[in-house]
This record gives sequence, C-alpha cells and structure tokens, in this order.
Amino acid sequence: MLEAAARGLSRYGYGNLVLDQVARDAGYTRGALYHQFKDKEDLARAVIEWVDETWRREVGGLVDQQAEPVAALIALARGHAVYCRRDVARVVTALRAEFSGHDHPLGREIERISETGVRRVARLIKAGREDGSIPPGPPARTVALAFLGALEGAVIMLAGQEPHDELLAARAAAGALGLDSPPASPPA
Repeated sequence: MLEAAARGLSRYGYGNLVLDQVARDAGYTRGALYHQFKDKEDLARAVIEWVDETWRREVGGLVDQQAEPVAALIALARGHAVYCRRDVARVVTALRAEFSGHDHPLGREIERISETGVRRVARLIKAGREDGSIPPGPPARTVALAFLGALEGAVIMLAGQEPHDELLAARAAAGALGLDSPPASPPA
C-alpha cells in the first residue's frame, strides 16, 4: 500500500492523489485502505516516514560506512542517485514543491527531513575542512545547501540515464564542495 501511495504522490502530488486509485494499484479495496489509514493525510505521513526510513537505511548506511568525510559525501551522492532511480524516491521532492510556502503538517514534516539532511552534510563538510580534505569557503551550512541542490538537480535531470546519473551526481557534489573531481568509486 505504501509503495502504491508513494508512486501516486511522486507522480500526481498530494492534492491530486486519489485514494481509490492507490487502493486499486496496491491490490486492495478502498475499505482496506481506510482500515489501515484514517485519511489521505495519514497515508501520506506514513509514506513520508517509510521513504525517509528507506533512504536512511539504503543511502545513510553507505555514508556511515565511510571513515573520511569526502568519501562519505561522495557515497551519499552516488547512493542518492541510485536510490532516486525509483519513482517512490521522488516523494520528498514532489511534496516539497507542492507545499512550499504553505503551512501544512506534511510540508513541515518534509522540511524536518530536509533540515536533518542539511545538518548531516554540514557536519561532514566541517569535518572535511578540519582534516584538510575540503577547502575553506562559505559557511558549511551554505555549502551543504549547494551540495544538496546540485545533487537533487543532477538526479532529477538525469533520471533514467544510468550509470551516468551516479557518476555525474558525484561530480556535481564534488564541485559544490570545491573539489576538482570526486574520488574514484569504491571497487564493486
């Protein structure tokens, strides 16, 4: 059910999400959907939580495996590009655009998730500056926003163009960090 709802949110947004269609796409009845979720907002909140947990497990796990800040940031870029090859990964981007400038509980949840990412990237940038692997420059938070913006732009524009999406996402991220090029990808 969550995957079907995530596909719907990614493609049509929250305002155009039709619960009957979500239930059909998931192989359930509308009654079964309402048995699990009280309304569309409850379903969307569950999808946001599921997508966030999935991203943290799949991409965050790659980042956590890296001892060096630059390697962690490039792993994040590459992992995010791979993660975003699926429709469901676009939920956060679609909802961020839909709720931008609106005070809505789902918009606040998306902002909370986004801010968590900004803080994580900023901490890695600070660590990279401390060990000399990332050059000095604008404040770490500003660079983190540029890093995430470059990464999102690359994966959105390169959707469906694998394996180039992964390589170019890493290059875009490296550029935002002030690096000449990303480190070579780890052996497969």
